[in-house]
Formats: sequence, C-alpha cells, structure tokens
Amino acid sequence: MSDTAAGRTALRICPICEATCGLTLTIEGPRVTGARGDRDDVFSHGFICPKGASFGELDADPDRLRTPLVRKDGTLQEATWEEAFAAVAAGLRPLIESEGPSVIGVVLGNPNAHTVAGGLYPSVLLSTLRTRSLFTASTLDQMPKHVSSGLLFGSAAAIAVPDLDRTNHLLLLGANPMESNGSLCTAADFPGKLKALRRRGGKLVVVDPRRTRTAKLADRHLAIRPGTDALLLAALAQVLFEEKLTDLGELAQHVEGVDEVRDAVAEFTPDRVASACDIPADEIRTIARELAAGPTAAVYGRIGSCTVEHGTLANWLVDVLNILTGNLDRPGGVLFPLAATDRYPLPTGPGKGFALGRWTSRVSGCPEAKSELPMAALAEEIDTPGEGRIRAVISIGANPVLSAPNGDRLDAALARLDFMVSVDPYLNETSCRAHVVLPPPPPSQSAHHDFTFNAFAVRNQVRYTRAAIPLEEGRLDESEIFSRLILAVGGMHGAEPGTVDAMVIDSTLDKAVADPHSPVHGRDPKELVERLTGHTGPERRLDLMLRLGPYGDAFGQDPQGLTLERLLAHPHGIDLGPLKSRIPQILNTRSGRIELFPEPIAADLPRLRHALSERPASLVLVGRRHLRSNNSWMHNVATLNGGTNRCTLQVHPEDAARLGLTDGAFARVTADGGQLDVPVEVTDSVRTGVVSLPHGWGHDRPGTRMKVAAAIPGANVNQLLDGRRLDPLSGTTVLNGFPVELTPLR
Repeated sequence: MSDTAAGRTALRICPICEATCGLTLTIEGPRVTGARGDRDDVFSHGFICPKGASFGELDADPDRLRTPLVRKDGTLQEATWEEAFAAVAAGLRPLIESEGPSVIGVVLGNPNAHTVAGGLYPSVLLSTLRTRSLFTASTLDQMPKHVSSGLLFGSAAAIAVPDLDRTNHLLLLGANPMESNGSLCTAADFPGKLKALRRRGGKLVVVDPRRTRTAKLADRHLAIRPGTDALLLAALAQVLFEEKLTDLGELAQHVEGVDEVRDAVAEFTPDRVASACDIPADEIRTIARELAAGPTAAVYGRIGSCTVEHGTLANWLVDVLNILTGNLDRPGGVLFPLAATDRYPLPTGPGKGFALGRWTSRVSGCPEAKSELPMAALAEEIDTPGEGRIRAVISIGANPVLSAPNGDRLDAALARLDFMVSVDPYLNETSCRAHVVLPPPPPSQSAHHDFTFNAFAVRNQVRYTRAAIPLEEGRLDESEIFSRLILAVGGMHGAEPGTVDAMVIDSTLDKAVADPHSPVHGRDPKELVERLTGHTGPERRLDLMLRLGPYGDAFGQDPQGLTLERLLAHPHGIDLGPLKSRIPQILNTRSGRIELFPEPIAADLPRLRHALSERPASLVLVGRRHLRSNNSWMHNVATLNGGTNRCTLQVHPEDAARLGLTDGAFARVTADGGQLDVPVEVTDSVRTGVVSLPHGWGHDRPGTRMKVAAAIPGANVNQLLDGRRLDPLSGTTVLNGFPVELTPLR
C-alpha cells in the first residue's frame, strides 16, 4: 500500500472474470473510490476492462448483505453469526444422520473460482459431507471440455490453452474474447493478444453464427449454423487425413488410436457436412489446409462449442486437430500450464485414467461426470418423491434459478426443501429461498490468489494480494464462513474455525512425507508445520502449496524456491516464464499415452452421423456475452447496465421481415420449456435463421433485494428450456442452437 494526494492505494487482483488482471485501487477511508490497471503487474501489465474499473461500485453495493439472515416464521430476518451456524447444524445434521449424506445437495456456482475461500474449502466440505448429489455451473458451461480432456489425457484438469503470444494461426469456435476475455484460457488483455497476432502476420479464423467484435477482427469469419461445430471439426480432420496433411511430430510416440480416428471421420467429408453447417465445402478444405500449413497453430473452442448437443465430441475434435497437426504441447500451439500450486512432478507411466458414469441420478438416470450430476437434474431430484430425494441444499455462490433450465420449476422445488443454506453476498433469485443466508465480505476486504485460473493461464506466473481494507466489524472472512459451515455439517459445530485448516495441513503433510515422489519424503511433518508462515489459515495453506509445488522451496531444500514470504516480497507478482511442453508428465491414462479414440467417444459418434441427415430447424436461438456483464452477478452495478448491455432478442433483418417483427417492438419466443416476451433488436450482426438472447437476466422474481437489477430485469432465456436437451456424455444443458418459434406482439 502507498499514500497519495487522493488517498492511499492498494494492489488487488481483479476477481470478476477469468482474465485476473492486476488492479491499483484508490482508497479513501473504508471505501474504494477508484480502480485502474496495475502497470507493473507481471501478467496484465496495466490492462483493465469496464468490469474491473467498476470494482469500487461493486464493492460498495448497498444491496450487499452485511449480516446473516435466518428464516423465522416464514421470513428471512437478520441474525447473529452464532444463531446462523446453530441453525445450519440443526437443519442439516439430523437429515445426514437419519437419511444419509446424499439427501443433501451441494450447488456450486462460478463465483467460487474467483475467491481464495472458493478455491480452498468446497473440496473439504464435499469430503466431509460425502454426498453424491453435487451440482455445479460446469454442466451449464465447460463440462464437455473436462470430459474430453479426461478421456484423452486421463485427467479432467488437463486442459491445454492456446499459446497466444507465439502462435501464427488461431482458429476460434464459439468464443468471443473481445467481449468476454478468455474462458478456460486465462489471458489478461485477450483482445490485445489477438491484435498482436494480426500485427505479426498471423491468421485469425473465427467460427460463430454472430458477427461479434472478435469476428470483425478476424481474417476469416464463418457464420456456421449453431450446433454443428462437431461436424465442421470432423470434416477438417477428414481433410487432413485424406490429403495426407497430418504430422504429429514428436507427439507420435505418445499417441494411440490415430488410425481409428481416421476411419471414424472418413464419412464426414466437406461435401457431406457443408449443408448441415451452411459452410461451402471448398471453404472447409481451405481452413484445413491453412491450419496444417501454419508454422504453428492452435484450435480453441469455448461456450458456443460446449453448450450444444454434441459438446463433448466438439471439444474432443478440437484436441484431435491440435494433435493431428502436431500443435499439442508445442510452443505456438496449445500447451498445458503449470501453476505454482500444482502438485509436485510425478513419475511418468500408466495412471488411473478417467471414468464416466460411476453412478447416475435417481430420477432420470443421468450419469455422473467428474463426480457431478447435471444441474438440469436438480429440480427433479428435489420435487420427485421417493427414497433418496434431495431434502436439503447447500448453495455456494450459485444462482441456478436464473442459470439452469426451467427456473420456475427449480424455484418451486427449492421452496419445498426441508432446509437450505446459501453462501451469497446478495439476496438473489436463488438465495431468497434459503433458510439461512451467510454473506461473505466484499472483495476489498478479502485476500486474493487464483488457484483455479492460474491452471489455465497463457503464461506461468504467481500473484497474491492481501485484503486492501480491514474486515468491517461484524463481518466474517469468507474462509471462516466456510470453516464454520464445514464444522456444522461434520458434526463439530462450535469447534474453533482454525481446526479445519489445521486438519487439512496435517493431512497434506502426512501424505507428502509418506510419498516417495514427494520433495519432503521421509521428513518430520511436525517440523514442516512449524516452518509455515502466514497470518491466517488460508495463508498457511497457500504457503504449504507453494512450498510443495513445482517451483517451491521444498521446505528449505531449494533456497531460491517459492514460499509465501517470497511472494509477498513481490507485490506485483512473480513471472514464472512461458508455457513449456509437459507431455508425457501430464498424462494419467491407463496406457500412459494419449488415447485418441476412447470408447465413450466412439459410442457417441453415431449421434453425430445421424445429424448429417437431420433437417435443420428454421430458427434457433443462441446466447451472447457482453463486455460489461458476467452471467447474472454483475447486473446490480448501475454503471455497467446502460448502452448496449441490454436483454434484447437480436434478429436478422430478413427473418424480421419474414416474421413481421420490427425493431423495438416485442416478440413472443416459444421453445420446449415455455415462452418469453422480449424486445426485438433487428441487426445483421446475427446470421439468418438465428436469434440471440443473452444469458443471466430475468431479475423480476419477488423476494430479492437487488434494486438496480430489478429495475431492468430482462428475461430469463433458460426459462425456454425444460432441461431435457443434454449432451449425453457430459450432462451439459444445450443452451445454444435449440429451436424456437417467434410471434410478433402488437
């Protein structure tokens, strides 16, 4: 921290999106009065977006809850922390003891990935509770990538990111980083990196049904028919095989199943997929040839390629193309980051592999993926009678009433729970149904380290910022909230919160000293505990992870290695260098090789073949992102809700004329799950046959306390879905490319 004429300043890593930019906050008294980019930050170098610039307004939002709420006589009332956690223990423990842990559903939202506590404690909660009823935002977003990575590489966390600073050719599918920065690809100033790619003579190809800001920057934009990404990617692979353009290079010795993939994609010729994708066959061949010809190249797909009917196949084919062109694990291609808190290097060779469908949901029989059940199944698991019905829910940083399909049904189901606890700073569309609401403090009063996003960063680095403002009297740090929640769930209500961190540290060190591959093998764990530094339990755990990590000091064995103290001495972060090749170390498959054609993929391919002969719907809907929005949790910041950040239905002029729609008038949108009345925005930025409605709106439900959002509520696009449309391998809801009908409202 430092003092200036305008007040003091403090550094803070932005917690709002995956870019994780460094901020310099201006502070006057107990408030943040300004935010600018930290020019000395080793990762973001001063970049900032409108969301980061609004940090102070978000931090001081008067609608943020400041005390716990407990439901009494049917209404939520302010309570003490002691009353709140006593209510949690009384509401959950009897259910766990009488009916088992799986009648407790745990719902985790995206904000968990943006806080220190969200990175450290949910796994401890789940291991304490031992429920199989876990639902997260992943099955509304990225689960297809986790599943395809698990099947290919043996680990759902083994996700390769494009080497943006060194690639010569970038093929983007279903991504709009000019608006949303990266996703599963942490890159501060992603827009600047795309422009730098163009300046150095590289090529940018964008596949998107909308002419987004990213598409406008591209050398080539393909306005694909939504939901056909997997067909296009399969055709690109077919061309590579047919024209003998495959070159695995050094990867060849680590890959099995190439011949099987060649046979599997043989029928997906450009001529056969052209009609379904609405992309000329010659253009598909050109894209494949240019991809193979680039000195380095990377294929990157995100939400638009995940939240579709063939999401897992599409994400599998993204990596297939990177592998066939020799660009996986190659500088300038796609590489696996190595975060400072990753595990110490393990020996190469056969691993445990990745399994799907180890259990299924009670009602619809949806298979688990990565120990999670589809968020779309949550409502039916609550409101369908029978043994094993979910009786209580722990919701942490989640708002599934807006983000999951059929929010009306889920809202009604939550209202019938025996008990619900929500960890959330707002009384939103989901937390308003809770029996206990536990509000974490604003971000200025919390420390920050990106446990999740550093594992997807386009450059290895490590940063940590302590709280910029002391914790306000009467608040609890989010780590203490989690610790007390874990103790209440685990039958230890009333124990010291620090017990949780101490147990995790002891358990971690006991395993490390017993592991012959650990850098502290054979040492005394008590001696190691005494070496840990930090003011808090989370800081001691961070110190532990840094010391045992791939760059760590191994508790004194490497004097130049990372520790918390060394990190604190570098307030702008420590640059750990560009991404490097990590194969075979990253592999955890049973064969010890990249398994290019795993059985679940082979079993799902007939669905893709059938799509070749399906008649496309005349009109389908896709979502869209905006630079000043982030799902449903930025709509209560007034400065971010003007201009073009609006919940409108974008319609192409030709479709508008055909359907009798006019700009600014309302239309009724009808789909599987229901209908919505929304304002029309006629624009040629969306292709014909496609309409676009943004995700995360619909702030018009009673019982919430979000004044700004309620004043401009918008419409909840997910209310158009009944939850039956899923990618079968990952359980991910089909949020893009589903058929709709439009009717003008006079």
